[in-house]
Amino acid sequence: MRLDKFLAHHLGISRTIVNKELKAKKVTVDGEIIKSGAYQLLPEQIVEYDGYEITPVTNNRYFMLNKPQGYVCSTEDPDHPTILYFIDEPMPEKLHAAGRLDLDTTGLVLLTDDGKWSHRITSPKHHCEKIYLVTVEHPLTADLIEIFNNGIQLKNEKSLTKPAKLNIIDDFHAELTISEGRYHQVKRMFAAVDNHVVALHRKQIGNIKVDIPEGEYRPLTQDEINSFNQN
Repeated sequence: MRLDKFLAHHLGISRTIVNKELKAKKVTVDGEIIKSGAYQLLPEQIVEYDGYEITPVTNNRYFMLNKPQGYVCSTEDPDHPTILYFIDEPMPEKLHAAGRLDLDTTGLVLLTDDGKWSHRITSPKHHCEKIYLVTVEHPLTADLIEIFNNGIQLKNEKSLTKPAKLNIIDDFHAELTISEGRYHQVKRMFAAVDNHVVALHRKQIGNIKVDIPEGEYRPLTQDEINSFNQN
């Protein structure tokens, strides 16, 4: 691989800036200063930038984050901070959320740079279940369990939602399991039965449960990663 391409990829900067840094003698390969971006880099060679070794990112990465309110599930946003604020990893901008949460929704977000893996979570054909803790404005009634199980007609949607499991905890709190990812689906489902969601927290995706404090993240275990490869 060309040295300038390697540096641009691993530092997350443009080739133009890379070439300036090379000319400034900030890059060494196996201890030797290299000023040409066309230098052909071998896999076993050690690259240092400004005195720090660059570790090639070769394997896919998988993390869970317990998202607080006020952060968006994207790499860039002009108006709000993004979830990458919490991720202290090389090239966090290469990661994406496998199923986003709204700005004011908290809880489990799965982050990866493996597009095929995230597709197994987000694609409707895989029926990946997500479990939410819901707080509502008006008291919940027992008849809602059957209504949610039968599917709900959302505004401006052609088809009913897929059967959803509603477990009523008390008058104002419930656990809802869905297997779709329609736009603002949980909030719209409760709006369709004349209620309003005042707080929403995702606690589980598939077999993965959020088990870390709000605002923290951790790598997924191999078993957690593999749980979606079996879908």
